[in-house]
Amino acid sequence: MPLSLQAQALIDMVYRVGAARFHELTPAQARHSFQKLQFAFRPDAPAVASVTEVPIGRSDGSVLLARYYRPVQARPEQRLPLLVFFHGGGWCVGDVESYDVLCRELANGAGVAVLSVDYRLAPEHPFPAAVDDARLAVEWAAAHADLLNVDPLRFALGGDSAGGNLSVVTALALRDEDNLKPVFLALIYPSTEIVSERASRQAFGNGYFLDTETLDWFFTRYLPHGDTEDWRISPMRAASLAGLPPTLIVTAECDPLIDDCEAFAERLAREGGAVDVYRAAGVVHGFITLGKFFPEAQAAIGRVTVSLRARMADLA
Repeated sequence: MPLSLQAQALIDMVYRVGAARFHELTPAQARHSFQKLQFAFRPDAPAVASVTEVPIGRSDGSVLLARYYRPVQARPEQRLPLLVFFHGGGWCVGDVESYDVLCRELANGAGVAVLSVDYRLAPEHPFPAAVDDARLAVEWAAAHADLLNVDPLRFALGGDSAGGNLSVVTALALRDEDNLKPVFLALIYPSTEIVSERASRQAFGNGYFLDTETLDWFFTRYLPHGDTEDWRISPMRAASLAGLPPTLIVTAECDPLIDDCEAFAERLAREGGAVDVYRAAGVVHGFITLGKFFPEAQAAIGRVTVSLRARMADLA
């Protein structure tokens, strides 16, 4: 299927005006550009029951910040399932504020609490800083389940792009833990491997919003001296994917990462995992947070929330 009319309009606008792309900017400029895009095209923020800024202490005395949402329908005393969410942005851009609307939509739609994690960004904090922060956030949430009023036995991990990568990597790291295992993964066009020769990298690597040069810009800043074969960077390289929880993978049809996502899903299924793939037709990488522009975003969010709600209900 060709690009949707809305996707084509976005592409035409970006390339017609000659807007600088991430790989042409400094990290600070790229972060500002990313935030401007999110603020311009995200839907209006729906009401939720509460939003709380959460400081999580690191062992070195610094603080990892997160934002905690309770859905609009939740009673104050209600003990909720929890989604720990990691935003996208190539490990270099993106923040909790840019994902505020999406996290509200996920909380209300799935009836879960959401902890959105503002992990450290490269190049100031290259790999494995983001991985360490993701693990810390999950461990902190489990240890403080009573404070958050959530059920530590019903928690999921989710995120888009780089955040989907962090979700898988964290789940693999926790796979052998007795008391700290996610029960669901919600992966939105996740980065599953850095080096790939699959066809979509070429087919959609130029002129489809997430250009090859931008991918390289992200990768080289996240991994200035890293091993791209390390499974904590490229989870497709993990020795085994067995034992991961039921997983939903949302893909965008015109995304250079789509073949990597689908190959990951196929391998996960071969190794005994329960995996569901939802392909959003005619759209590009990054569409899910741009719901004012992409009608497909609401359908994809609906698929995530229905799946997440069903999984948590099964475990209640």
